[in-house]
Amino acid sequence: MKRVSATARVLLLVLIACLFSGCKHDPNARKQKFLNSGQQYFAKGQYEEAAIQYGNALQIDPRDANAHYQLAQCEMKLQQWLPAFHELQRTLQLQPANYPAHLEIANLLIVGHNLKDAQTHVDLLLQKTPNDPLAHIAAANLLAGQDKLDDALKQAQTAISWAPSEAGGYLSLGEMQERSARFDAAEINLKKAAELEPQASTARLALGSFYQNRNRKEEAEQQFRRAIDVSPNDLASRSALVRLYVMEGKKQQAEDFLKQSKEQLANDPAGYRMLGDFYFENGDIDKALAEYQSLNESHPQDIRVKENYARLLLIKGKAPEAETLVDDVLRSSPDDSGALTLRGEIQIREGNADAAVQSLQTLVRNDPENALAHFHLGRAFHAQGNRELAEGEWRQAVQIQPTLLDAQRALAQTELEQGDLGSLQQTATQIISLEPKSAEGYLLRAQGNIKSKRFSQANDDVNEAIALAPDSPDGYIASGDLQIAQEKYSEAGESYEQALARDASSANAAEGLVNAYSAEHEYGKAIAAVQAQIVKAPNSSPLYDALGTAFFMEKKDLKSAENAFLKAVELDKNNTSALIKLGQAQAAQGNTDGAIATYKNSLRNAPRDVNFCILLGELYESKSDWNNAKNYYQKALTLQPENPLASNDLAYAIVQSDGNLDMALSLAQRARRGMPSSPNAADTLGWVLYKKGLYPMAVNSFQDAIKLNTKSGLAENPTYHYHLGLAYQKTRRTALAKKELEKALEINPNYSDADGVKKALAAL
Repeated sequence: MKRVSATARVLLLVLIACLFSGCKHDPNARKQKFLNSGQQYFAKGQYEEAAIQYGNALQIDPRDANAHYQLAQCEMKLQQWLPAFHELQRTLQLQPANYPAHLEIANLLIVGHNLKDAQTHVDLLLQKTPNDPLAHIAAANLLAGQDKLDDALKQAQTAISWAPSEAGGYLSLGEMQERSARFDAAEINLKKAAELEPQASTARLALGSFYQNRNRKEEAEQQFRRAIDVSPNDLASRSALVRLYVMEGKKQQAEDFLKQSKEQLANDPAGYRMLGDFYFENGDIDKALAEYQSLNESHPQDIRVKENYARLLLIKGKAPEAETLVDDVLRSSPDDSGALTLRGEIQIREGNADAAVQSLQTLVRNDPENALAHFHLGRAFHAQGNRELAEGEWRQAVQIQPTLLDAQRALAQTELEQGDLGSLQQTATQIISLEPKSAEGYLLRAQGNIKSKRFSQANDDVNEAIALAPDSPDGYIASGDLQIAQEKYSEAGESYEQALARDASSANAAEGLVNAYSAEHEYGKAIAAVQAQIVKAPNSSPLYDALGTAFFMEKKDLKSAENAFLKAVELDKNNTSALIKLGQAQAAQGNTDGAIATYKNSLRNAPRDVNFCILLGELYESKSDWNNAKNYYQKALTLQPENPLASNDLAYAIVQSDGNLDMALSLAQRARRGMPSSPNAADTLGWVLYKKGLYPMAVNSFQDAIKLNTKSGLAENPTYHYHLGLAYQKTRRTALAKKELEKALEINPNYSDADGVKKALAAL
């Protein structure tokens, strides 16, 4: 018999060892162990633990579609909808025929109002699983979201015909009938659903919501409590009961119930976090902070607790403490998207926009479907002064998650600033659809309508905003803005006074009141009106800011304006508006050095504030101190590389100090792109082109500057005509040159460059 070699014997022993030990180093065996453990935790309702185990399995085999699907189930149980959505997407990439995943992703898209993408999944389900009642229920919900209620009812009835003894079809039909105002039929079908599944909470929850909507509050509470009785761990039922209490004004009862729930759900992370989340959602930030501090001590391993605690600390301005918690999370979970997003937020808060961009760009590369990360990356770009990239990130965020209100708000504000009124109309309408009981969307849409001179539509939105929030000054401020746009200055003043009656220290209301009187040159009345408000709110920094503005616009008593701004700053050292105007008031009195000292001191207190850098540059420019001017403009660009105003001013300073014209041209072109409606940017670009000897191109830019100036309704600027005259002279259009140069002197005979104009005319 042939002897077995030594090598063969070793291999045989290894094989035998693997067979008897289960080969603990076999990755498939290890993966299966994690999957089994995940299933066990899931069956016990321990969803976070189950999610960890499925995540461990995916570390071994990232392409296991079943593990992705099971992880999605955990995330949905934990109400972590966005991570669940990502896991379902990954499931379908690996396993396109996983129809339960198609169903669940369709339902998530419908809830998130992304009906176009949901349609694709629903169409596939109806084609591939036409006998599945759940597919027809999803179709019914989609059609309801499209306001096709008759078709939705038919789909729900089809679901019942395929499964007459199952609750789902009756539940869907009842909800559709409620939306169609067929309340009696709706109640019958919702009760039928509850009878068919007496041990499930879903139908009870829907029936309770029906009663709540019909103002049958006792019956609603009864159904919510039954839902909790049959499914004590169901957080949705507990949340519904809390919402009912809040709606009834029983806030203390809601709080007591959540304290009791915290004890009953002591082993459920989402359950014991409910009380802290309740405080946060109701604006009790101090209580929320104390609760999460306590939770962090009792549950030090709960990452979500640490992240929520960090966010609350950030809201309270305690960025260093928040950063410590975030670092703690990232040490144990370096790829945790929540902590990485928080790190970016902290960096933005600390004024370190460059670091925030770097952090958040890394996050969105690794997690491109993370809407919140895109939103904060947009904030970081905006802090850099790069509005174009900021807008791109916000649009990406709302494309991924249309319900992300913060991103919708940021987009609306950008569209308002850029004058993109068509897009603003759409975004504001989307905000209204997401929060129909909030005044915010109506106010944003009103501002767009005011700028578009659609005064009737604006008036409707303003009235709706006031009706929704009668105790807020915002609706009355918008009413004043609308009346000013229609040149109804007296009515505008009354609206702003109504706003101040609701908030005596409202900066926007006080500013509006000053503008209303100033529009009719009633500066004395503006001063008296603001002084009357100061009597009611003597420690209001915004009111002293408004008082200084009224004195400054009157131009009779600049010293009183300066004193008012000083008082505003004394009351609030961070009142940037008052600090800027204080320097302007000092400069207007000929105290340029005093204004420089004011802005330098402001910059020491806020070293990353670009506004003070630009203002200092302009003051040095007024003294023809081009080196200092360039230094401050360059500092502004170091802080915000894409800031178009700093680019424009630096380009002009370089030209005036005989610097590098190629660099000046690059800066001027960047400014022109960033401020397409600015006549000053067009003039600066023309001046650089003129200095480079590109006279025909310079003529075009100077002509643009004059057109833009006229279009904006600003007073005529002699500089633009002077520069155009010089450019015409160089292109040998003598008559046109003479006309523009004479126009410059006609606008202002004492113009600062009047001697240059006269020399040019003499040369002609």
